[in-house]
Amino acid sequence: MKYTKPTTDIKFKTVIDKNTFYFFNPAFEEKYEGYLNSLKEMLLILKNNIETQGLKKEFFEQLLIEKENGLRSLLALTGFSNETLKRLTTIIRVVNDPELSKLVYKDKWFKDEDINNLKEWSDAQIAKFIKENEFFRKGILNIFFEGSTVPFLTKTIPLFELKKLSISKLKFELPEMIDTLIRYKEKGSYSGMKENNPEILIEEILNHLEIPFEKGDLSELIDNAPDNKRTMDFIIPNKQNPLIIAESSFLVTTSSGQGDKSKTEISIDSLIKSHYPKAKFIGFVDGIGWYVRKGDLKRMVTAYEDVFTFHKAELRRFEKLLIETFIEK
Repeated sequence: MKYTKPTTDIKFKTVIDKNTFYFFNPAFEEKYEGYLNSLKEMLLILKNNIETQGLKKEFFEQLLIEKENGLRSLLALTGFSNETLKRLTTIIRVVNDPELSKLVYKDKWFKDEDINNLKEWSDAQIAKFIKENEFFRKGILNIFFEGSTVPFLTKTIPLFELKKLSISKLKFELPEMIDTLIRYKEKGSYSGMKENNPEILIEEILNHLEIPFEKGDLSELIDNAPDNKRTMDFIIPNKQNPLIIAESSFLVTTSSGQGDKSKTEISIDSLIKSHYPKAKFIGFVDGIGWYVRKGDLKRMVTAYEDVFTFHKAELRRFEKLLIETFIEK
């Protein structure tokens, strides 16, 4: 039978009419429920030990040593994600804060590494190291017990995450359990809030200097490269005659899309040079998500004429660029 290529309308109707809404594999569901139940049982036993014998670090250390999913149950109890633990482990490895280093016994397990080529440890590497290295294990536990009292961490980690490092959570206190549930539920909304986006710092500088700006598509790119254009974060002072075009990317998490993003920015740079030769294309690239993906970061920064972070000194350098371009010209 000759194959007839369906029209777009027919393909669209197929997805609507034959949609299965949710997919689930009953065998996998049953297996995963067993895993979730094992986490729950581990925590119930831990809770019982703490209620009858008091809060002791040795209970948590036994959990991490003896139970395959001991670390996962500790993270579930506190609401601390695997991703955040990986980022925090990287921070501990790269910074030299005396109080933090002492808390995690860094001198007992850390070996000098080339910071510029440092690779982030995977979940499996961290779990293995926790089981095999006594001092790393005790250090990670100390983070959950006392991390919120270390000045370096209070200045580095957002309060939303720092609150998860509470000794009250380790005691299974009911208000803290409710706090954990709320933070699980609200994490997505919290991350998406405009006030939580560092782009607001760029807006504040522009508004303070009374320099106008726009966001959106550039008309020359709409006309000449409609398939490759993208919405610009800051077009300064306007779309008709841009002198600075700024893009912002602040990442705490990592994803395979970072490589694609860097390639996209390089193509945008070529289009801007072609259609807006007077404009500077600059980038704000920051966050530990970029710090731990240095290969993608190197490609990303090649797209821009200059790159800034949201560090105070970098913001002052950006402000100086604006003054030289728009006020002292």
